[in-house]
Amino acid sequence: MSKLTPVLSAAWDQADSFTIDGYKRNGGYSAIAKALGMSADDVITTIKDSGLRGRGGAGFPTGNKWSFIPQGDNKAHYLVVNADESEPGTCKDMPLLLANPHVLIEGIIIGSYAIRANHAFIYVRGEVVHVVRRLQQAIADAYKSGYLGKNILGKGYDLELTLHAGAGAYICGEETALLDSLEGFRGQPRLRPPFPAIAGLYAMPTVVNNVESIASVPAIINNGVEWFQSMGTEKSKGFTLYSLSGHVKNPGQFEAPLGITLREILELAGGIREGHQLKFWTPGGSSTPIFTAEHLDTPLDYEGVSAAGSMLGTKALQIFDETTCVVRAALRWSEFYKHESCGKCTPCREGTWWLVQMLEDLEAGKGIEADLDKLLDLCDNIAGRSFCALADGAVAPIISTLKYFRSEYIAHQTNGGCPFDPVASTLFDAVGAK
Repeated sequence: MSKLTPVLSAAWDQADSFTIDGYKRNGGYSAIAKALGMSADDVITTIKDSGLRGRGGAGFPTGNKWSFIPQGDNKAHYLVVNADESEPGTCKDMPLLLANPHVLIEGIIIGSYAIRANHAFIYVRGEVVHVVRRLQQAIADAYKSGYLGKNILGKGYDLELTLHAGAGAYICGEETALLDSLEGFRGQPRLRPPFPAIAGLYAMPTVVNNVESIASVPAIINNGVEWFQSMGTEKSKGFTLYSLSGHVKNPGQFEAPLGITLREILELAGGIREGHQLKFWTPGGSSTPIFTAEHLDTPLDYEGVSAAGSMLGTKALQIFDETTCVVRAALRWSEFYKHESCGKCTPCREGTWWLVQMLEDLEAGKGIEADLDKLLDLCDNIAGRSFCALADGAVAPIISTLKYFRSEYIAHQTNGGCPFDPVASTLFDAVGAK
């Protein structure tokens, strides 16, 4: 297995990779003609046979999702791209949109044709103004070149594409909250069923896909199913973007086959920063249970990470060395989830508030060891009891840090404060922090 498979990122080092001329010079927009020459059902079958799975976190097969849209119902169909990247540590979609927005547009055209949609939407995080402007220019250029609008490439297919900038709510990364926000309502998760494939945007059949999922479609159409399946593992096919950040020498985006290990990616990144060692890391962003150095050789695919007790999520590999206080990290993540809870569900609204209160006390060295069991009991009463996965994501890092670093929580109480605080009486060294 090759360690790197640059497909989406192949032209990122070119100064004009984000322009339509740069994209076309590298073979861009060639997949449209091929896709529009196929039947819509054949396009869906191709994506289904390729094994492409959603790159937004859940890993649901993309082709299956498209096939859920009822056909011959005489209703409007919509394709919505979720570009509301907000997970702490996740930073793959925004670099992709900055460097190559046209690959997303081409994927949208193919995906919309497949599900018989004539109107598509990109819901992008409003704070990333530079990304919004780049997308606006790319969409305008695609219209001018005849790739959007009426009678695309003379094939008789029409598609309108609308860019919508959100107002900066993490909850709107959840697909039904995104749809409510897109309709002009407060972004809150919907009760399901009905699912978006039956009653989504404006109560019409809708597919919601992540940026990277849709951006992977043109390469599959151009190169074929066997080419895509030649990368990855048996059940996790293809290439993907791994976002490496934190205490490493060379953080960044690493496009590699699914199934690569963190050890291999760290080798590509030059390893942990000089003089330090790995303490813990997240395989898929802050909402996934943490891993430790013992998981360095875990295959980073959906099945491998799940078998090891976590989730691949958005492949956001946050790396922390021995200087990091695991309790403080759990507190900071919990503060984020408390702030971003939409408040619709009582277990999430109240539970995330109490998580922060308890972790603040624990980080300050207050309480007794029995409080750790109380914290786990609180997590148990939050997980699985809300409309969406925000509550599950809020408790995942807490449960996993207690699993691997319970002694460090206790050390806070013994020390009367954070052992990593320079003003504290005792500092953990590299050995004691493990």
